[in-house]
Amino acid sequence: MRIIDLIALVFDNLGRRKGRVALTAIGVVIGTSAVVVLVSLGIGLQQNANSQLFGIGDLTQIQVSPGYSEGPVIINGPGGGGGEPSFTPITDQSLADFAAIPGVDRVIPRDYFYGSGMLYYNRLETYANLSGVGIEDLADMNLEAQAGITTLERGTAVIGAMIPMQFYDPRLRPGQEPPLPPDLVGQTVKLTLIKWDQDGVEIRKNLQLRVVGMLTETQNEPDWSIYVSLDDLTAMNEWVNGRRIDRNKDGYSMVIVQAVDAQEVTTIAEQITNLGYMAYTPQSFVEGINSFYLVLQVMFGAMGAIALLVAAIGIANTMAMAILERTREIGLMKAVGATNKEVLSIFLGESAGIGFIGGLGGVALGWLAGQVVNVLGQVYMAGQTQQQGYPTPAIGVVTPLWLLGFALLFATLVGLISGIYPALRAATLVPITALKYE
Repeated sequence: MRIIDLIALVFDNLGRRKGRVALTAIGVVIGTSAVVVLVSLGIGLQQNANSQLFGIGDLTQIQVSPGYSEGPVIINGPGGGGGEPSFTPITDQSLADFAAIPGVDRVIPRDYFYGSGMLYYNRLETYANLSGVGIEDLADMNLEAQAGITTLERGTAVIGAMIPMQFYDPRLRPGQEPPLPPDLVGQTVKLTLIKWDQDGVEIRKNLQLRVVGMLTETQNEPDWSIYVSLDDLTAMNEWVNGRRIDRNKDGYSMVIVQAVDAQEVTTIAEQITNLGYMAYTPQSFVEGINSFYLVLQVMFGAMGAIALLVAAIGIANTMAMAILERTREIGLMKAVGATNKEVLSIFLGESAGIGFIGGLGGVALGWLAGQVVNVLGQVYMAGQTQQQGYPTPAIGVVTPLWLLGFALLFATLVGLISGIYPALRAATLVPITALKYE
């Protein structure tokens, strides 16, 4: 029997029992739509979570800090004692070790100002969050300039997008309008460094900085930072400490390790950790979020599969009743030459056909239900976020094409499996006994 003939015969047999097939397929429709809606909800929640992680940081970057670990236990006399915690500084040799790790694009040493600083422009002032980086161009850190340039030289600075918003006039009188954020790009500002001696006496040092660029807003730390060259910041910290800084002894406060590909970040971070340093990457946080939502999708899918299991029992029952009603028909088919394999194929095809029909209806219903949930959710959330002043979140249910195809295939497979036992019974009927059945 050709495949085309088998399919035509299967749907012809199903068409003779439209009412029973429809009632049985409804169970498959409900189960399939439940799988589609619940898994789509899980996918939507995952995509929303990832979209809200915008600004968490560059996923190709690894922030490396000096390593701290507990030292070995040292016994000092009868009472014993504990060992001192060990400290692993980030030295110039450490930078070379990081750069030698496969998959590392560049290694960027970074430091922060140890004291306190104020930034002055005309009558305005603000606190200075100084950060020194060991690169000539901040574009190497995937930072872009909305004005000016990102190149750092001695005596220059590149500011974050929020720095102008922080300036205030200390002599502003009540009732006066606050000043507009100054345009600092291309301007020279006064930087006042502040430290305190052992007696608590404040000591100040004034410097001049030329602002050469302002960064595009990232909704992250760069927005609030004032970047200067690492040599400039090292000189400032040496003034605070009152001595020269030896990188082979004091090390760097932090190093940014840039990976070639975000997929290699976790592996690189593990190797850095094995060297005795502390490594943090936003990619590990994102992977943890994705793993959580993957488990959530599996749980949602399992909940929907329970409804399909109930539908499978209905299909098995329908096919078992069909065998009882068509026993003489089966005997007649065998009497005219139908083999056990052909009878088995017919009944398996009918059970799979019920699953396929129910799967089609379930896929359509599940997709439509997801769109309805999106519309209702958007209307509700728009009202809530508008009252609180937050942006409206993205859609909550996402139904990819692969999910629709998988749900249809799964429903058909459930129907096929449900019909195995009834089909085997039909295929093993003795023709003479079947023809005598009343």
